[in-house]
Amino acid sequence: MNVVVSEPSDTAAVQSIMRDLATVWVDFEGQLETVPIIQKLSRGKLRLADYRKLLVNLRQQVVDGSCWIARAASNVDENYFDLRSRFLQHSVTEHRDYKMLEDNFTSVGGDLNDIQSTEKNIGSEALSAWMFHRASMKNPFDLLGAMFIIEGLGSRKAKEWGEAIQDQLSLEDEQVSFLLYHGANDEDHIREFEESVARVAHEPGVGRSIVKTAKVTGRLYALQLEELDHV
Repeated sequence: MNVVVSEPSDTAAVQSIMRDLATVWVDFEGQLETVPIIQKLSRGKLRLADYRKLLVNLRQQVVDGSCWIARAASNVDENYFDLRSRFLQHSVTEHRDYKMLEDNFTSVGGDLNDIQSTEKNIGSEALSAWMFHRASMKNPFDLLGAMFIIEGLGSRKAKEWGEAIQDQLSLEDEQVSFLLYHGANDEDHIREFEESVARVAHEPGVGRSIVKTAKVTGRLYALQLEELDHV
């Protein structure tokens, strides 16, 4: 899908949004570095039980991911039909990602019923509620900020984390397939993200709302990782 940015001011607006998002990302990385399970991974101290805990706690939020994207698409009006289609395609692409988490979990000794039945932790509850709240607004373009954080984790962190987990726990590729898959594929999503920002950058206030939503989403995602098993 080709997106034409016709106004010079749009280009300046996109550049401004991307600069602000880059700052948000640096702050988010700093938050991640304080999360206990990420600190364990960074120090080479991760244990198999930690990895299983991570998979269980990610699964419930990942199940919701395609749902809030689809809800956001349903609230995009006809003037942005191309973006509605892009959101729906993205939802379809990701709607079975949780199956990889289940497969990874059972491959390292977890019981399938455990990962399917565990409640969201309190950070995941907050993150999911926030996503569905924003997705229910008319033309929820600010959710591009949420996508920036979540897809950024895939393109910038997932491969690094997956390979570190694989190395520390002596696992095969198929046992960390969720992280390795997103590390290899989310870069394309980031390119689509930049095109989508260009499509809406001229809307009044949209840049500020995208950046604000990125900030909130980053904090809640870090909270999800901080509150593993705290239900």
